[in-house]
Amino acid sequence: PLLASAHESSCIRLWSIQGNLMKELLPFSEYPSGPLTALCTDIFTKILLAGSKEGHIVRWNMASYLEDSQNRKNEIKEELCWRAHATEVVDLFIEEEKNVVVTASLDGSVRLWHAMTGYYFGYFGQARKFELSDTSRLILPSDVNDFPAIIKEESKHMEKKKVKYPLMLDRDK
Repeated sequence: PLLASAHESSCIRLWSIQGNLMKELLPFSEYPSGPLTALCTDIFTKILLAGSKEGHIVRWNMASYLEDSQNRKNEIKEELCWRAHATEVVDLFIEEEKNVVVTASLDGSVRLWHAMTGYYFGYFGQARKFELSDTSRLILPSDVNDFPAIIKEESKHMEKKKVKYPLMLDRDK
């Protein structure tokens, strides 16, 4: 068993039941996700989703890490990031049978997304029926204009490097 906590610094911390810190996750997608406001997993805890104050959803694959958390090669991989709402995400969950993510926001909307691709299906209260089988049509909600960003496996989180820059005036430059 694991416990997960979301933080204002965009960090997710995974804890053992004994209270030991096991792992820290920082998103490295193109858009900073901001303070995290909601977390959820699938029923087998293989997928971890986080919602942010800026309306982003970030998806991590935890399967290989949970199989053997002691093996340093088994990392938790960030797979997908998308803008789901223009304002803070207050709740989200995965409906595994239909393979959808349901998100709720301070803007009062509840929206459906494809769990693996982040494609938008629609919102609760719309006039048309949800078409959950068609993920080929790339549509977005009216207040979001960024398509989902697939995170490449070879992407690495940027390490902060300590570099000294002495202040010197160079008149030749």
